[in-house]
Amino acid sequence: LIVGIIIINYPDVTQHATAISIPFVANGTLDIGWFFYLLLSVLVITGTSNAVNITDGLDGLATGLVAIATLVFGAISYATGRLDYSNYLNIIYLPGTGELFVFCLAMVGACIGFLWFNAKPAKVFMGDTGSLAMGAALGTLAVLLKKEILLILIGGVFVAESFSVILQIYYFKYTKKKYGEGRRILKMAPLHHHFELAGWPENHVVVRFWIMGILMALISLSTFKIQ
Repeated sequence: LIVGIIIINYPDVTQHATAISIPFVANGTLDIGWFFYLLLSVLVITGTSNAVNITDGLDGLATGLVAIATLVFGAISYATGRLDYSNYLNIIYLPGTGELFVFCLAMVGACIGFLWFNAKPAKVFMGDTGSLAMGAALGTLAVLLKKEILLILIGGVFVAESFSVILQIYYFKYTKKKYGEGRRILKMAPLHHHFELAGWPENHVVVRFWIMGILMALISLSTFKIQ
């Protein structure tokens, strides 16, 4: 709520105070009004915070994915804060987001330094204190850069992990009510534990999820020229 209120009352560009960017549309923005903008801000920040927390179940998994996603936001913040680049890419121009570029690189550096000790076998764990905070930082970056919708693509692995938990819980409850016995879609939720129980070694799960994160990052960046 605080983030949303500050953006509405002290916008970098007045006409974009309560606007969000629409992917695949050149200079596409949609003004959703202050009420829905506040709701969206709360949803994006708390949702991303919890999604990263859910993903933090294997050594190095969340750390690497956060670093990848934050690096993408760093590139976006740099382009968004430059009039020439934003005009060339047909994206919204927000002066001052170059400061977010510095923050993104600092966060990526922190993740890489942490990953040195968090890789399997982990000597240090981020716990809820780290995962919730880093997820909230990602969500806040998306709100500040008006890329709330694109966050779904950038953090595609986080989205998949969250939905795996939601689907597992609701399917279990539905089948228990209908058949008297709860059934499962996955061997275990979140998704990374399903692949572990399917026989994938932990390192394979982590590296393959990183690869998916990189692919989602590349696809999200390519949307700037597919419009």
